Amino acid sequence: MRAILLVVLAVAFLSCSDATAKYLARTLPPVEIAWLRYVVFTALVMPLALRGGSLQVLRTARPGLQVLRGLGMLGSALFFIMAMQHLPLAEAAAISFVSPVFVTVLSILLLKETVGIRRWVALLVGLAGVLIVIRPGAEGFQPASLLPVLTAFSWALGLVATRKMTVRENPLTTMVWSALTGLILLTALLPLHAVWPTPWEMLLGAFIGLVYTLAQWLLILAYRQGEASVLAPFTYVQLIWSTALGFLVFGAVPDQWTFLGTGVIIASGLYTAHRERLRARQRRRDTA
Repeated sequence: MRAILLVVLAVAFLSCSDATAKYLARTLPPVEIAWLRYVVFTALVMPLALRGGSLQVLRTARPGLQVLRGLGMLGSALFFIMAMQHLPLAEAAAISFVSPVFVTVLSILLLKETVGIRRWVALLVGLAGVLIVIRPGAEGFQPASLLPVLTAFSWALGLVATRKMTVRENPLTTMVWSALTGLILLTALLPLHAVWPTPWEMLLGAFIGLVYTLAQWLLILAYRQGEASVLAPFTYVQLIWSTALGFLVFGAVPDQWTFLGTGVIIASGLYTAHRERLRARQRRRDTA
């Protein structure tokens, strides 16, 4: 129960970060918003990494995978901020939850995992839910709806890179590499997009970085205390937070197609998590 509460609180922080980023996207470019987030993220992570005065935490056996994970996390953040410039918060969040489809495909290609027919059907149902939200070919379709799909792909790439790394990798090492990878690349891109922020915008940027870092830390604590297959369904609470904040802050009310598609996506995710829980239970029996 404690782990579940940590997940619910973490996704609430993520939704607050997303809503604030959407607010800032009206006046600041996405690269600058992401840069502000990564500056704070790095500033909070590095003191923990260097508290012993040693750079030992930076040592990794898989630097290529660490950079790939960092690029995946960065792409996920950047594409989502770009999406929120054009889409309601709830719609962008719903579409981005197609990431399990990409995780499955990339796991087959990169991790050589075997996926059963039931999981494929569940993932195809989730993809159908995304198509219901996007409605390609309809009058209301926006090309910007593809940006959350890129968000989901980038997130999945980061997750698969994490799973491919050895279990001996220190979680703090992974966080530092992700923070530095994103910060270095965004700093290189910043001169091409920079707009001088007001003090209020800088404060909001710092808030985004703070709540994003807190969310990441809470998720780490949660997954240390509970099984991933049990906790995964509760990440969908983020859709509720995003819908509520989208209405309260921006006055956006999702249409009936967004609600329907979101319901299909959640159902697919819940069934997938159920199958993962059964597979984990069977693996424990086999090794007992």
